[in-house]
Amino acid sequence: MLSYIVRRIAIGAFTLLLITFVIYGLIRSMPGTPLTVDMAEQDPTKQMSEQRLQELAAAYGLDKPWPEAYVLWVGNVLQGDLGRSFSHKKPVADMIGERIGPTLLLSVPSLLLTFILSIPIGIYSAARNGQTDERVISTVLYMLYSFPSFVAALFLQLYLSVEYEIFPLFGMVSDNYESLSTFEKVKDLAWHAFLPVTVYTYGSLAYYSRFVRANLQEVLRQDYIRTARSKGLGNVKVLWHHAFRNTLIPLVTLLGLTLPSLLSGSVIIEQIFTWPGIGRQFFLSINDRDYPTVMGLTLMFAVLTLAAQLLADVLYAIVDPRIRLDSQS
Repeated sequence: MLSYIVRRIAIGAFTLLLITFVIYGLIRSMPGTPLTVDMAEQDPTKQMSEQRLQELAAAYGLDKPWPEAYVLWVGNVLQGDLGRSFSHKKPVADMIGERIGPTLLLSVPSLLLTFILSIPIGIYSAARNGQTDERVISTVLYMLYSFPSFVAALFLQLYLSVEYEIFPLFGMVSDNYESLSTFEKVKDLAWHAFLPVTVYTYGSLAYYSRFVRANLQEVLRQDYIRTARSKGLGNVKVLWHHAFRNTLIPLVTLLGLTLPSLLSGSVIIEQIFTWPGIGRQFFLSINDRDYPTVMGLTLMFAVLTLAAQLLADVLYAIVDPRIRLDSQS
């Protein structure tokens, strides 16, 4: 397994280099620069001179061709320096660190709720295959899966925040957050996070439930399941101790591939709810042409995705001892 991991890390490093190279070229080819964005927000009577623009371009490293600038960026990254944000004038690493917490506040509860709810729903649907209640559940799940999350977010805001004023419309905390007690602060955070977590969860819940159901139905058609039932084992024991254990292999793989979403956030959902997480920062950074921040976030997303794929393969081998990673290419 060790040789396989080393080989995958080497391939991942090359893939990471290719991803960042392409993304760097794309963002540098976008219309506008950080300087033109700043100028658009300034008073027209106080525009900077051409000489000052050239000085700022040199200071930001915008006077170099993008391939040369990319090589300099890679050199800095290898030294642990992700650069400084053009728009916020602070280290990119610090900005990412500040926004990981708000993103985890949404993604972790959503992922936990998804697995806690989807596994029983999937098992129940597989056990009741063809029955009326199973058909109703499958129809509801299919409707949830087909309904765009950003549309659901807007509807929830319209009815539960604007019309009935049950939940806050946007933001992470209330204006008087600092004056609240510890318990009230936790309650305020949870109240603001309820709608975003709901939107995060419902689509994933539908997908994972259908995933568990489909894999469990496939397992239930196997010969050893019929043998277990012919020996007089109860339906519950057959489902949990024989069938479900064999659905863990694809489920563990899917879990490993889901881990990057814990930190990547959701650009659309965080923007709709004005949630100060990673996804919203990525959107704002692109809008501001904040190249160092865009590249820092891209690097983080790519590393997490590649690491999750490797983790999924390793977990796959742990769950199924028949898999031997060293024999794989």
